[in-house]
Amino acid sequence: MKEVTVQELKQMFDTKEDFQLIDVREPYEFEICDLGGTLIPVGTIMDNADKISKEKTVVIHCRSGQRSKTAIMNLEEKFGFKNLFNLRGGILAYADEIDHSKIKY
Repeated sequence: MKEVTVQELKQMFDTKEDFQLIDVREPYEFEICDLGGTLIPVGTIMDNADKISKEKTVVIHCRSGQRSKTAIMNLEEKFGFKNLFNLRGGILAYADEIDHSKIKY
């Protein structure tokens, strides 16, 4: 599975790269803290695959990186996505290594 580090994601933000960020956590988690992505909870991701770009890089994240891995495996298997990247360590790693103002839970 392809992954990006939190440092690579920060660089993507900084250089204003054209990519899509998908957050597969639950709405209550998204309310605690977010990275500015589109919220599509993992339980609904298969029904919302049409909202995910097949043309540009797509970074999918969750709290620690496990739910996003599952989402990516399912999307690749069922819909043939080739452009999905897991955020290694999820939003927890982003809070630890990039933005200490993000609330960890």
